[in-house]
Amino acid sequence: MSNEELPAEEQLPFWAELVSRELAPLTLSSANPAGGFPAWASVLDLGSVRVAAFNSPPAYLRRTWTDIRRSDPSTYQLTFVSGTPLWISQRRQDSGLVLGDMVLFDLSHPFEGAVPDRGRHTQVLIVQLPREELPLRPDKVHRLLAQPLSARTGMGAILARFLTTLDAYGPDCDPRDLSRLGAMALDLAGACLAQHLGAYDDLPAETRQQAMLARVNAFIDHNLDDPNLGPADIAAHHHISVRSLHTLFRQQGETVAASIRRRRLERCHADLTDPRLRRRSIGAIAARWGFVRPADFSRVFRAAYGMAPRELRQAALPGVPDTQRAALSDK
Repeated sequence: MSNEELPAEEQLPFWAELVSRELAPLTLSSANPAGGFPAWASVLDLGSVRVAAFNSPPAYLRRTWTDIRRSDPSTYQLTFVSGTPLWISQRRQDSGLVLGDMVLFDLSHPFEGAVPDRGRHTQVLIVQLPREELPLRPDKVHRLLAQPLSARTGMGAILARFLTTLDAYGPDCDPRDLSRLGAMALDLAGACLAQHLGAYDDLPAETRQQAMLARVNAFIDHNLDDPNLGPADIAAHHHISVRSLHTLFRQQGETVAASIRRRRLERCHADLTDPRLRRRSIGAIAARWGFVRPADFSRVFRAAYGMAPRELRQAALPGVPDTQRAALSDK
């Protein structure tokens, strides 16, 4: 959704109505409404959870008790902020300027917030969490309202990465996948908030299990270049038994080893078809992602994609002469 094709004087009213409809009734104003307010948004429905992306100029927002009486969706809004800073004030708490991290607010209570004018748009990813489905007591959650929450370490970093990936690739998923992704978003958000509260043990066992699986997957993705990466090292890093690790992975329908191999092959496939890496040898690409024996790499690659790595690269580089292709590819 975008208002960029509207006349400048209509952009802000259109956007204010859109935000009130997609989040909840509130007042949105700009210091320079006559100069236009070009913005865009996308909304992804994941069952009871929604993820919304907003990109807009500096603005001021305010939600009052009158607005709440008009509509109270009973949701928390956990917001990952990039582009330019955002501040939120709610229940006598003030976030200060938040950038590169997250901030939480509750649509059932008045709040105000603003994006200072830094000459750039702000970009936010908002996950809307139904209060009754979040496995944490409201009185505990309220301690985190309008407080900066780190998105750089721990569960916050995993959640922020998940939301960013979801915004990019979620629209390609079918409805059943979206519902599962909604459950994952709720579990990750719950684990993130519980970590900031020091209340991780208050979470249901299933939520803790999903959070652990997300942590393990993030660890694997960050260590695919290690040829020795395996179940024993992964389990030890997360202080769980190898048996528990294998139990976690049954939810994903593949073994730990198969998951590592699939992700490595996906990274190799992406690199082999990337024009920017056309001068990097196939052997170097394979080694970059943990394949130390070229023969083994070629065999598993062909089994996965039905062609040799060299054949894929040749198909992906039609503009490169055959002699150059041969020089750039491993035999």
